[in-house]
Parts: sequence; structure tokens; C-alpha cells
Amino acid sequence: MAFQIEAFQNRYLAPGQQRIDAILTVTAGHEVVTPPPLVVGFLLDKSGSMQGDRIHAVIEAVKGAIELLDERSWFFIVAFDSSATLLLRDGQATEAHKRAAEAALASLHAAGGTAMSTGLRAARPLFERHPEAIRQAIFLTDGKNESEPGTQVALELARCEGVFQCDAWGVGTDWKIGEVQEIARALLGKAALIPDARGVEAAFRSSIEKASGKALRDVRLRLWTPQTASVQQIKQVTPSLDDLTDRLRPVSPQLQEVLTGAWSPGESRDFHLVIEVKASAVGNEMLALRPSVAYQQPSPEGWLGQEDRPPQGRVIAQWCSDDGLAARVNEHVAHYTGQSELAESIRRGLEFQEVGNETAATQLLGRAVRLAHASQNSEMTQRLARVVEVLDPVQGTVRLRRDARKAATMDLQLESRTTRRLARPDLKP
Repeated sequence: MAFQIEAFQNRYLAPGQQRIDAILTVTAGHEVVTPPPLVVGFLLDKSGSMQGDRIHAVIEAVKGAIELLDERSWFFIVAFDSSATLLLRDGQATEAHKRAAEAALASLHAAGGTAMSTGLRAARPLFERHPEAIRQAIFLTDGKNESEPGTQVALELARCEGVFQCDAWGVGTDWKIGEVQEIARALLGKAALIPDARGVEAAFRSSIEKASGKALRDVRLRLWTPQTASVQQIKQVTPSLDDLTDRLRPVSPQLQEVLTGAWSPGESRDFHLVIEVKASAVGNEMLALRPSVAYQQPSPEGWLGQEDRPPQGRVIAQWCSDDGLAARVNEHVAHYTGQSELAESIRRGLEFQEVGNETAATQLLGRAVRLAHASQNSEMTQRLARVVEVLDPVQGTVRLRRDARKAATMDLQLESRTTRRLARPDLKP
């Protein structure tokens, strides 16, 4: 399954200029391959606040989710409060194992505090038993991580990185966004809000359907630069904003790579790179970046390592004396710079609102409305309208809503990092 890479940039630099901004669009081929086995781990908060409708909804959601798994898949169930309990060991999704899951879930009762690291720690060795598989955790909590030092989660996440991916859900509004986001970000997943217990089943089903569509594991974006250039920053900008700079790992003196997890056939993502080059004389041209994609692909003989080096992904620097050429901003770079500014305006605006600085909050959220409207990001515009009253979307004139629900504010904060791709008919949105 060959990967394609396209580079979008302004290759022309003014004399003395050293910075290049480029967008890399990376797209997996559509060829049908035999998918690897899937291992799903359900990591379920069973603390005291989960009593009642929530724990019942989680039980029914797990039952519904495992019915979507075929017999090539595996699954297990971990429940945690201030400690973790392995409700069901890893096993293939046979009818017998599914019925065993129902019996195990019948014993699930809510009590105790919340220590999130314990659930991650219990899941890790079970995922490690399946190195050949797509490994996906579904993590759910409804409260704050109050039964352990906050550093425990960070330590455990460092051990889990590269072992499995994790979508993290918060049900209700009494949990901390940062805690759930930390888990999802470290484990290449998505953090999202489930406003009430009725939404748990749909959330779990969506995670299973997404994981079941993955066909390639351990996909790594590789970045080769000459000695006269270096990558200063790399961000994923589609489908969501995620700074990956601190995840770059050296492969050789001029080659770095970043793990991007499992991919589906036809999946496409965009990355914003900032490259610093050594300035050269007017008229000179240099290759500043040669990207490639390394991945594991299943075959009858087992997993085979592959690396694709599409020439269309190369980033070039050329110095010129034409100020007009050098000043042009590529439309892809401009679009994603705007999407980043949109996310930052929402983040800072909500922070000011939380501490009572309504003037600053109104200004920043108004800017967010203007940016969302200008980029035709209708989904973000709708989310913003639940938190502010939009008077003029073109100018970004808004009023804070006094009746805004906490769930709407949390949803806006979580989804502010979901981006809208620059419209192109040949690419998926």
C-alpha cells in the first residue's frame, strides 16, 4: 500500500532568509490489504461517581461494542477506581468470550476513588502480548484523578507510548479536560465529551468502527535534511492539531522520524513543518527536506517493513531578489496558520472567561468566530454559537452567553483542535 506525499510551500526566499514553512499532505493508498488482527481494551472508570445510570450505560455499551468484533479480533476489560481490576483477560471475540464478558460485567459495581494510571498499567502487559496487532484502548472516566499524584499518569503514559493507542472519553462535566487530553495525546488518540450516559454506547461503537478500519500499524513519518538544514517544528494540522516536535526521534545523523500510529486505506493527514536552512546566495537552490513514510504491512510471510519516498514531497529552497516572489504565502500554509490561530483564540478566550475577565474573553472568542467564519468552518462556528451570541460573524462581534451550558464550553474546548481541511476535490475532508 504505497503512500503519497505532496509538499505545499513558497520555495522562494529573500536574501538572508532562513525559514521555510511547508505543508506535507500524506495519503495512504486505497489498495485492499488483509488487515492485521485487532486487540481492543476497555478501560472503565468504576469509581463511586459512576453509580446509577452511568455504570449501567457503560455495561450496555461494552456489550454492544464487542458484538461488532469478528472472531479475528481480541478484547479484554479492565475496571479501575483507586486500583485496577482485570474483569476479563484477553481472548478472541468468539461467542464464548463475549458471553464471558457479559458475566464479568454483571459483577461491575461503582465505588471508590479514581486513579487513572492503574487502568493504563493493567492494560499495558495485555497489549504487549499482541505485538503483531492493531492495539486500541477505549478509556472512559467521569471524574478527576484524585486518588494518586498527577505524576503517576505521566510516568505510565511514557511506558505505554508505542504499545497501544487510546481514545479517551469523559462522561458528564465533572472531569478535567487536561487529564483526559493528556492520555489521548500521548497515546495518539482523541479526547471527547459524552454529555450524559445515553451517549456512551454511540461513543464506544464509533471507536470500534474506526479501529476496525485500520490496516497499517506503526506508521512513521521520516524527515531527512542535509547538514545545512534542520526541522525546527512539526505539527499535525489535519484532522486535528497536535504538536509532534517533542516526539521526533533520530534514526541517523540526518534522519528523524515521528510515530503516527495506525492508518486506514485512503486515510490522509496534513503536517506543518518549519525548516531552518543556511542562507545562500541569490540564484542558489537546495533540497531542504526529503520526507518518506515507513510502515509495517501484512503479507503471507508475516509483517514486512516498507518505506515509500515519493519525490513530490520534497521541499526546495531557492534564494531570489524578487521581493514579490519571496513575500508570497502559500495558501495551504496560510489556511493552517489560521486554523492554529482559531484554536489558540478559543483556548485563551475560555481561560479568560473562567477567571472572570469577560472583556478579554469576548475579544478572543469574537476573533475565533471571525476566523471560523472566514475559513468556512461551519462545525466550529456552531460550537462557538453555543457559548457566545454571534452578532456579526464577519467582524467577529459577539456577546458572552449567560446561559451557556458547561457541556457546551467543554465540547468547544475539546473540539477546538479539530481542523477543517483546505478544500480540494481530490482529497477526503
